[in-house]
Amino acid sequence: MTSTLAPAPIDRAAPPAGTAGAPRRRTRVLALPEARWAAAALVLFLIALPLQLTGAPAWTWGPAYALTYAAGGWEPGWAGLRALKDKTLDVDLLMVVAALGAAAIGQVMDGALLIVIFATSGALEALATARTADSVRGLLDLAPATATRVEADGSEVTVAVEELTVGDTILVRPGERVGADGRVLDGASDVDQATITGEPLPVAKERGDEVFAGTLNGTGALRVHVERDASETVIARIVRMVEEASGTKAPTQLFIEKVEQRYSLGMVAATLAVFLVPLAFGAALTGSLLRAMTFMIVASPCAVVLATMPPLLSAIANAGRHGALVKSAVVMERLGEVDAVALDKTGTLTEGTPRVTDVRPLPGSGLDEAGLLTIAAAAEHPSEHPLARAVVEAAREQGLALPVAEDFDSTPGVGVTATVGGHAVAVGAPARLLTGSGDAGSAGAADQAAELEDGGRTAVLVAVDGTPVGVLGIADRLRPDATATVASLTSLTGTAPLLLTGDNPRAAARLAAEVGIEDVRAGLLPHHKVSAVRELERSGRKVMVVGDGVNDAPALAAAHTGVAMGRAGSDLALETADTVVVRDELATVPAVISLSRRARGLVVQNLVIAAVFIAGLVAWDLAGHLPLPLGVAGHEGSTVIVGLNGLRLLREAAWKRAAE
Repeated sequence: MTSTLAPAPIDRAAPPAGTAGAPRRRTRVLALPEARWAAAALVLFLIALPLQLTGAPAWTWGPAYALTYAAGGWEPGWAGLRALKDKTLDVDLLMVVAALGAAAIGQVMDGALLIVIFATSGALEALATARTADSVRGLLDLAPATATRVEADGSEVTVAVEELTVGDTILVRPGERVGADGRVLDGASDVDQATITGEPLPVAKERGDEVFAGTLNGTGALRVHVERDASETVIARIVRMVEEASGTKAPTQLFIEKVEQRYSLGMVAATLAVFLVPLAFGAALTGSLLRAMTFMIVASPCAVVLATMPPLLSAIANAGRHGALVKSAVVMERLGEVDAVALDKTGTLTEGTPRVTDVRPLPGSGLDEAGLLTIAAAAEHPSEHPLARAVVEAAREQGLALPVAEDFDSTPGVGVTATVGGHAVAVGAPARLLTGSGDAGSAGAADQAAELEDGGRTAVLVAVDGTPVGVLGIADRLRPDATATVASLTSLTGTAPLLLTGDNPRAAARLAAEVGIEDVRAGLLPHHKVSAVRELERSGRKVMVVGDGVNDAPALAAAHTGVAMGRAGSDLALETADTVVVRDELATVPAVISLSRRARGLVVQNLVIAAVFIAGLVAWDLAGHLPLPLGVAGHEGSTVIVGLNGLRLLREAAWKRAAE
């Protein structure tokens, strides 16, 4: 099929479909006309086929077959006729003509089956296009529909975000999403901006820091100076980049379609010659027509198309059984062409959830690791912060009993304080809690914190009654199969993957060193990732991007092929990506690439087989007299052979070889 997988344009003048978190409406399959026509063709075919096979009179199954041709063939046929106006002969029209030719010489069932296959393929492409558009629209829901604008006299007015202009001041209350890109004028809070940067932890924001529309504010209130119009915010640019990348990325054609024009024109010209030349020398009309129709059947690309599809579809089915959803045969072919891989960090190479990695009591504190973790978790227990949840979870995993915390208080960007067992416990950022302290304990705590931070971890200081007693290290945990996957990708593509992340350079460098990646690009916004992908593609590379978040979606769309990690992936990433790793096993990525390459090898084998059969049958028909039944048998026989050859990739052994 020749449709372009590009999302429908989004009307940015209209307000978002709902507020942040509102359920996103997905296009239903039967809402698409292509799907309705394909379903109708399939149902009619399934009605006619058993009637024909059981010997029912032709008048019972003939009309059903005729309606199958009409339902499934009118749209590609009409599209092919329109293409002829532009002097283009595409395979869709050729398939319809071949199907009608088969019917004309009595092979009604074969022609109807061909129509059903093409109609179903078109419906799947239309569904993929609609789902991508749904996801782009859903992204707009991340930005709130309204914002609280602070007027010159200090009063507050609720306005639509489209009404905000550069220079306005907005108030972002705790728990609200930021309404515009801007800079903090007053206040302090922790802001979850994973949708923009992919960072696993909320970022402390205070006066002078930049914030982005659509990010989620924590427990503090912020007054923000608006610096960009609604149409120019980072979240709006993500929408625009996804649309542009999906729309301008040339749809890769299947191997056989690369010679579609020449083959189609040659076949049509040859069929006319086989019919008209004998007539010019006085041959009978009926005999010339029969020979021409026989020629069109044996030379038709039906066997060639089926030579291509079974290996790719078998590979898709096998990958699906092992947790990799490859969205089309085109995508399966693309995967085998990859020669460079770009990996996201958070949620891709890592699990995307912060965990306690180090528990370090300070000398003289009188605490062991369990005691330090107990008082820290008790103080953090009432907090909703991801770091607090990580500390509490670590204590639970060790089976520690937590005392009740009283007088709990949280200060955004600093940490928490509480009374635990009659003592004042503070847990938070070392840079804030150690300010002004110069004793040996504070110096030791500062050294421990610096060591953890140099190693790419987040350091958390624990103090009791104003005295530092220990430091905790928190980091996003590496996936167990990350190192092996990087090695496999390096072996398959010939070059080590590169790391593209919005996280800080120290954390990115530490993780890259662990998995064997040397090319690290950190602190990136979504458009920076797209630029990195396009830079590689300009050098002639076929780039695969593997990611999971909204911030990865533009790069997934711009890449030669995009792969999304399914368990924690955003809706937009899952819909924009060409392949989804459903089970969240990173090792599946190189296995799918290897399987794709085996499928491409079988495609070449099948094309050789199909070409030998077609050449032999055509030569027989032109040089002698090929009986129509024998021509149909030879044509169908080649189809069966290449089909069975392609189905070899359905076997479990095929996946095991790919995974190895």
